[in-house]
Amino acid sequence: MTPQARVQAAIELLDEIIAAAAEQGAAADTLIARYFKTRRYAGSKDRRGVRDLIYAAIRRAGERPVSGRAAMVGLARERADLAPLFDGSQHGPAPISLDEPGAKRGIAPAWLVDRLALTVPAAEMPALLERAPLDLRVNRLKAKRDSALARFADAEATPFAPDGLRLAEGIQIEQTSAWSEGLIEIQDEGSQLAALATGAQTGMTVIDLCAGAGGKSLALGAMMGNAGRIIACDVDRARLSRLAPRAERAGVGIVENRLLNPDREMEALGDLRGRADIVLVDAPCSGTGTWRRNPEARWRLTPERLTRLTGLQARLLDLAAGLVRPGGALIYVVCSLLAEEGLTQIDRFLTKYKDWSAHDPDLPVGQDAGHGILLTPAQSGTDGFFVARLAAPC
Repeated sequence: MTPQARVQAAIELLDEIIAAAAEQGAAADTLIARYFKTRRYAGSKDRRGVRDLIYAAIRRAGERPVSGRAAMVGLARERADLAPLFDGSQHGPAPISLDEPGAKRGIAPAWLVDRLALTVPAAEMPALLERAPLDLRVNRLKAKRDSALARFADAEATPFAPDGLRLAEGIQIEQTSAWSEGLIEIQDEGSQLAALATGAQTGMTVIDLCAGAGGKSLALGAMMGNAGRIIACDVDRARLSRLAPRAERAGVGIVENRLLNPDREMEALGDLRGRADIVLVDAPCSGTGTWRRNPEARWRLTPERLTRLTGLQARLLDLAAGLVRPGGALIYVVCSLLAEEGLTQIDRFLTKYKDWSAHDPDLPVGQDAGHGILLTPAQSGTDGFFVARLAAPC
């Protein structure tokens, strides 16, 4: 592909990404993979070049652009190397006219910036859109961190998570022997710390109420020394089905999967009512803490969708409260930096459940967010998380 053709390909893909964001469709990574699957002529340098252009354009545009061309024109007006490529050549984009509008630079849609400003200082907001590192969790059931470090050139230990590794981008982790042997999992350091905040120990009964594909369930299994009981739950059959092969590869044999029916979850959990030592609620959320990895997520979120998410989070907390044994703990986690998904949820919970108490999670990093800890890209070097620990009355 010529440089001009790469720019045009980026424009075409951005059109798809922008439309998908408006309709809650496929993620950018998925759309990019589909695009190149049918264009075998594009080499690895072409794919990387187009991808880099796409994410540079996405990261700089706070509001959802009107088109892929507008997104790229905005980027070209800040980069001297791009503007000449809009030359109208074969397979390239048409020239940029003097009065052609381009997408404006910004952090996020204005309404969302106003909400974030309640918890994130303006000086720290640009860090939300920096490129994220590639973090791994060493599976302590099969390896120690020092031995895993030796398997990867230029790897370093994460500063806070005791089992974490940090690598340069561009490594195909799933093609490595360390992956196939179950020694490692891809997991952001912040997510690893959220799992550690549970304090799960050998022999406990732990419910992972929103397990998804099971990243935190596997981390819990390693923390517990593969002894005890973990009940991994989710309403998404496809996501939950990915946990079993992952657990087998990792050597975690204490995980039980339970598929839940939305709004009827307790039908599948009735035998666990009041019996869990720990319930982890890694709740569906806005994902404002993961923009480093999914920057187009800013364009997907609306005030109406946020309202639906906060309603779901409150309901999940209520559900979890009924599963915790006397003296047990409920760990609430969202990969969000918005107050209404963090502190506001815990305030509501404590108002409703007056016998419960909040305790700051035992973490080596994070700022006090009131009844919880906030991890941020700027201060912690992790994805953004709110983590709270709630103790049930004895």
